[in-house]
Amino acid sequence: MKKLSKILHARPVQYLCIIVLAVATALSFVIFVYPNDFAPAGINGFATIVQHVFGFSIGYMSLLINIPMLAVAMFVLDRSYSIRTLVFTLVFSGATLLFQDSGLVDVSMIVYDASDVGGAILAAIAGGFFGGLFYSLSIRLGGSTGGTDIVAAFIHHKYPEYDTVGIIFVINAAVAVLSFFVYGFEYQPVILCIVFCFVSSRVSDWIFKGIRSAVRFEVVTPHAEALSRELMEKLHHGVTMIPGKGMYTGKDYAVLICIVNRRQVVEFENIIRQYDNTFASISTANGIVGQFSHGK
Repeated sequence: MKKLSKILHARPVQYLCIIVLAVATALSFVIFVYPNDFAPAGINGFATIVQHVFGFSIGYMSLLINIPMLAVAMFVLDRSYSIRTLVFTLVFSGATLLFQDSGLVDVSMIVYDASDVGGAILAAIAGGFFGGLFYSLSIRLGGSTGGTDIVAAFIHHKYPEYDTVGIIFVINAAVAVLSFFVYGFEYQPVILCIVFCFVSSRVSDWIFKGIRSAVRFEVVTPHAEALSRELMEKLHHGVTMIPGKGMYTGKDYAVLICIVNRRQVVEFENIIRQYDNTFASISTANGIVGQFSHGK
């Protein structure tokens, strides 16, 4: 397991996995979403609506939406997160254009074009499942699928106490409402959008083991000062120290308690791996009461 963990955390392997996830995401959209005339969750939902109305490929729309935000993110957010998200965006857009418009790759044999309402609902379930799965894995690799997640990252960076789930809900609700007017004043595309969003959200929560608003780390370490300083500087969250003693060794240790956003879990893990004789337990914080902001 340790060897597998080292392999998965190697930078070339991480980027290779991101590339595979981006291609798989594009393929799932081409197979389940576009042929069945409904918009998926998030910013990609708006891009899909534009594609449906104007015939302007989501491959180009994804670039137009994400590239400007990622250019700013390079200076405002974590650079490695921004680079990984940029790689995902470029590969996703390229793969989408390759599957849809190039004529070089024919995927028509595997496209799921539903002929009835039941089949369309199955397409939304399948699209939501793969969407939630690929999104969660990209987060675990230290990046994201772009779009709504970048917006949420900006908001969290500026206001760590804000719950970005509400922002994401508003965006998804707007896509669902807009679908009614765009897809011929019918309720079916609205229902399919809701099904996609629900399944995607449930799968993401399942992948993150129920993590919603925050993650609680309890770290046992002899490097309390240095580790606390690095966590506060890089993650912008406070750290609480409790003096402790290892009953087996008889040595003095410190127990550090830190609550972070779920998008920061990978970065947190990478930080504590640099300190010897240091380990952490992780638990879910289902809700935060009080001030959850810089320096608290």
